[in-house]
Amino acid sequence: MAIRPLVRFPDPILNREAQTVDRFDAALKALADDLLDTMRAAPGIGITAPHIGILQRLTVIELTRESGVRVFVNPEIVSRSSHMVRHAEGSVSMPGISEDIERPATVRVRYQTLDGNAVEEDADGLMAICLQHEIDQLNGIFWTQRLSRLKRERAVKRFEKATREMARS
Repeated sequence: MAIRPLVRFPDPILNREAQTVDRFDAALKALADDLLDTMRAAPGIGITAPHIGILQRLTVIELTRESGVRVFVNPEIVSRSSHMVRHAEGSVSMPGISEDIERPATVRVRYQTLDGNAVEEDADGLMAICLQHEIDQLNGIFWTQRLSRLKRERAVKRFEKATREMARS
């Protein structure tokens, strides 16, 4: 297990679609472990393989230590509720920046486990938001693309300013 370097916004890899995982082996399990370590170090509650520069459809989510770690291989949303909720979102690839985003309150997801077993389940609350956010990333949609143009430009400017200030420190 290792903490991997994070891909930082605006790296173009964050806008590329990840490829379907077709090998369910020790290397995939090791990658999931590395994602967990990297996410915890960031810190964050969700991460995808593209966040560390690997274009594979793998995401790890840990809302709290008590709720446990969830690993989703090849996740896809198969249905969404019409009821919408707003929640603050950000990214380990754009630390320190967050904005409210509106998303469906519940989703049904289909994915595979690390062993390749197919699963379909419903998610609500923060898990539903996190799954939508991470699946967007796997589809090459960085979270800021869900913002209005004005909010996106402001978020990018805040991030650029914070990055310049960190470089001077």
